[in-house]
Amino acid sequence: MKNNKKTENLVILKKLLRYTRPYTFYLVFTIIGAIVSSAAALYAPVLIGQAVDLIIDRGNVDFEGMLPILIQLAIVVAAGAVFQWFMGYCTNILSQRTVRDMRIDAFNKLERVPLRYIDSTAHGDIISRVVADIDTVSDGLLQGFQQLFTGVVTIFGTLIFMLSINVGISLVVILITPVSLLVASTIARLCSKKFKEQAALRGKITALSEEYIGNQREVKAFCREDESEERFAQLNAELYRVGVKAQFYSALTNPSTRFVNGLVYAGVGIFGALSAINGGITVGQLSCFLSYANQYTKPFNEISGVIAELQSAFAGAGRVFEMIESDEEIPDTDNKTLKNVRGDVTLCNVDFSYTPEKELIKNLNLSVNKGEQIAIVGPTGCGKTTIINLLMRFYDTDSGKITVDGNDIKSVTRNSLRESYGMVLQETWIFKGTVRDNIAYGKQDATEEEIISAAKSAHCHSFIMRMKNGYDTVISDDDGISQGQKQLLCIARVMLAMPPMLILDEATSSIDTNTEMKIQSAFAKMTEGKTCFIVAHRLSTIKNSDTILVMDKGKIIEIGNHEQLLSKNGFYAELYNSQFKRT
Repeated sequence: MKNNKKTENLVILKKLLRYTRPYTFYLVFTIIGAIVSSAAALYAPVLIGQAVDLIIDRGNVDFEGMLPILIQLAIVVAAGAVFQWFMGYCTNILSQRTVRDMRIDAFNKLERVPLRYIDSTAHGDIISRVVADIDTVSDGLLQGFQQLFTGVVTIFGTLIFMLSINVGISLVVILITPVSLLVASTIARLCSKKFKEQAALRGKITALSEEYIGNQREVKAFCREDESEERFAQLNAELYRVGVKAQFYSALTNPSTRFVNGLVYAGVGIFGALSAINGGITVGQLSCFLSYANQYTKPFNEISGVIAELQSAFAGAGRVFEMIESDEEIPDTDNKTLKNVRGDVTLCNVDFSYTPEKELIKNLNLSVNKGEQIAIVGPTGCGKTTIINLLMRFYDTDSGKITVDGNDIKSVTRNSLRESYGMVLQETWIFKGTVRDNIAYGKQDATEEEIISAAKSAHCHSFIMRMKNGYDTVISDDDGISQGQKQLLCIARVMLAMPPMLILDEATSSIDTNTEMKIQSAFAKMTEGKTCFIVAHRLSTIKNSDTILVMDKGKIIEIGNHEQLLSKNGFYAELYNSQFKRT
């Protein structure tokens, strides 16, 4: 388990270093800054020791010899400060650009993963990976790079300087060093596990918060506030428990390493004093040695402290790389595009299931000709929306094929396929931008006249003009616009694009009856000559469809127009008549 953890962290570190590769220039100058600033810090005690040795006795100080030493000391300290700042500057650029690239890759990945990933992963957890976990990586890189470089240089530099002064006292320092390494590795092992748990729980609590915030109406409508608070409190308590342990282990770093530092300093003081008494070293050299003892042990303290940040960064980076490296949507086999689409759609022996253990659609066959209006009805979970997902290639079939104008949709580009459809879903989506931008989302080069015409056709022109700035009004999904108004804007968006095929999935579910009648007339005009798939629960809205597919458990159990299905007195007739039954 221990070796697996080391291997996992090593793999994550290699991936992080790949992101720093474009900024090797800054990495090199960070190392140079660390070397020069550390060398300056190491050379200063030598000068101080030389100055101390010029203090011969009370009233007997060689000021003339001390002056050039003090000048050198001032230059060394100033150079160390400048290179320390320079190292921090390079480290900041290196880390910020690295995490910027990681965040770009993470977001771009979301554009390439199949919808299966988005549907099966809590949205709050995805947000946590893109935002919070990458911020954790940033903090770890900032502190880690700077302190690791200076720490390593300082440790080896002090050893070299101490060995050059007195080998015996240096061995005392070296023999106590393994204690520091043991303390650091033990704390790192304890921190790693807890910080990984903390990152995962942070993702869960973000997902839960996003879920409840986005559905507050439902929570309040069903009076589930207390249960929601209890569930949040349970998860928050677990995060608190893990967080306290992570911080506790992290907090062990400082006192533990300070204890080791005290041992080193005491050892140097005792052996150095004895050596000075016996004439082995001068008082100035002893002063220099004590300074080096502090400088030598300080990096162990800092490195041990940064271990907590690094372990947290590794945990966050692991979650980010897990998302970045997730399977992408199967790429288009070639660059063949759909052009001049007529709208003939065929489903041949189609099998599909979201999970292997739960069969949904089995051996589905359907042939739709250009201009036909196909309605799909059935109980919840029967596979209506799944057919839409397959037509648009949001999901690929497990077996069988779907063709458009005789072209297997797997042999054409997804973009050309999806551009051939216009979708109006039950779930509306309005992004933050002007009303004009929202309507023109599917046709960026639309003229003002075309946008206004589409809005009038969707019966939303009047309420748009009542807004403060009309079509220039900035709106968003949570801007106080009613659900029905959002739906009308989404309908206008599709009316503007006017693709050869349409998919209407409960498109008028959020619209009042009076407006729905107007929209139905607009739809009739819009769908004229176009292949149209309509998913509906209100069967009164599909009576004029050319063909109605009645589905149950992933299969078409009845097919025909409205009158034909009613005359069969079967499942459709039961569904239709149930709308008028009194309970």
